[in-house]
Amino acid sequence: MKNLKLRLIVMNFLEFAVWGAYLTCMGNYLGKAGMGNEIAWFYAIQGIVSIFMPTLMGIVADKYIQPQRLLGICHLIAGAAMIYLAYMGMSTDIPNKAMFIAVYTISVAFYMPTLALSNTVAFTILKDNMMDTEKDFPPIRVFGTIGFIATMWFVNCAFLDNGKFGFTVGGNDFKFQYTYMQFMVSGLLSLVLFLYCMTLPACKLVKKEAKSLIESLGLNAFNLFKTKKMAMFFIFSAMLGMSLQVTNGFATPYLTHFKSDPAMADTFGANNATMLVSLSQIAEALCILLIPFFLKRFGIKVVMLIAMFAWVLRFGFFGAGNPAFPGVILIVLSCLVYGVAFDFFNVSGGIFVDKECDPDIKASAQGLFMLMTNGLGATIGTLAAGAIVNSLCHWTEDGKYLVGNTPSSWSTAWFIFAAFALVVAVSFMFLFKYKHVRTDK
Repeated sequence: MKNLKLRLIVMNFLEFAVWGAYLTCMGNYLGKAGMGNEIAWFYAIQGIVSIFMPTLMGIVADKYIQPQRLLGICHLIAGAAMIYLAYMGMSTDIPNKAMFIAVYTISVAFYMPTLALSNTVAFTILKDNMMDTEKDFPPIRVFGTIGFIATMWFVNCAFLDNGKFGFTVGGNDFKFQYTYMQFMVSGLLSLVLFLYCMTLPACKLVKKEAKSLIESLGLNAFNLFKTKKMAMFFIFSAMLGMSLQVTNGFATPYLTHFKSDPAMADTFGANNATMLVSLSQIAEALCILLIPFFLKRFGIKVVMLIAMFAWVLRFGFFGAGNPAFPGVILIVLSCLVYGVAFDFFNVSGGIFVDKECDPDIKASAQGLFMLMTNGLGATIGTLAAGAIVNSLCHWTEDGKYLVGNTPSSWSTAWFIFAAFALVVAVSFMFLFKYKHVRTDK
């Protein structure tokens, strides 16, 4: 059993290490590459492909290809595309931006389904070995967050300057967090995970005679919308999903822009935005361990409500903070509440969906959850956030800094995001009906 859990731990570590290499620092690179105004679109593309790819891959995993093998195949394609993206980025001035975006789209189109597939693989293997997903999955999933943090720190400190490789926390424009090398790290890790997935225990397909064309295609997961409780859960998942990519896209450009202020140019946070933001993932790793207790004692409604109010604080603290003391305390607090904001929604939501649906549609249902959160929700939210930021801020001519049009512009943007999260939380409190049967064991 311990060996089995260790294998799932390695899978989760690599799964999120792939994402952590570029997700929070891509904005700084895009600014230098002349695509700063398209940051929102790069993150929205992740949402757009999540509208259909996780569901399609979930259908394939339910009906045709064992989930652990499909997980590896997706990483093979995503990793190869990401490595080619790094190759394209070697040019100081990207000559074909449309091709760059197209290759990026292919990579994330095959990566995003793996978030749901990795859950399916873990849940299936745990259940096949008579283990409790609520109890045993969170301690495994926490290593995914550790993997995310590990690559965040690596790309934050590693640099490659004229063939010289090294590590620094000081100011250096050749650190991976500012260059195409973040994509290379991600791509290589994806290929490693592809090979590893081929060694995982088999997740046997559930054979069931199809009663209709809809069921034969695996689209019967959408029948979950016929239940009011599940329909409301998915709707609010989409609304909460609108917050997911906002700080991923704009937190590091926000912190890095303080380097343009002589009073804050030498602060740790301004020069190591990716590492500072990684406090969010450290908090996430710790909060995952609280999920079994909160779910059993309070139920999914209270847990998601806690997550929603945590998003209000996440954005509000960012708006009031800065990398210098004492403002950096608010940035740190924002990072700490992120653990609750993300985990109490994403991880608990995945567990809730797994418990509420039939065995033969579990992968499809996880894909549907991804569609609503990282698909519809994240797409709408990221584009809206991008429009707000672009209307309030602008890139400097050298593409290094995304500065506010006025001294209060950045704060205004963060407070707008906080107000939205507050409206969602209050609405969810009154509209989502769920009776929880408390279990303390």
